[in-house]
Amino acid sequence: MSEPSAKPKHVKCPTCGGPSLFSSQNAYRPFCSERCKNMDFGAWASESFRMPAKDTGDELTEGLAEPN
Repeated sequence: MSEPSAKPKHVKCPTCGGPSLFSSQNAYRPFCSERCKNMDFGAWASESFRMPAKDTGDELTEGLAEPN
């Protein structure tokens, strides 16, 4: 007796927004294709993905003791 096969799960590709098969059958998951995977990697490598930071000006003096 065989087990019922699970319905393949589709997710939204993080790069193009198209459907992507989220399964071990898709070597590029969660991306839909090698192209989308490489575009995402290129964005990380070129530092296009950044987290905004508030510049407080304290970075140079942070952790230093106050002079007496």
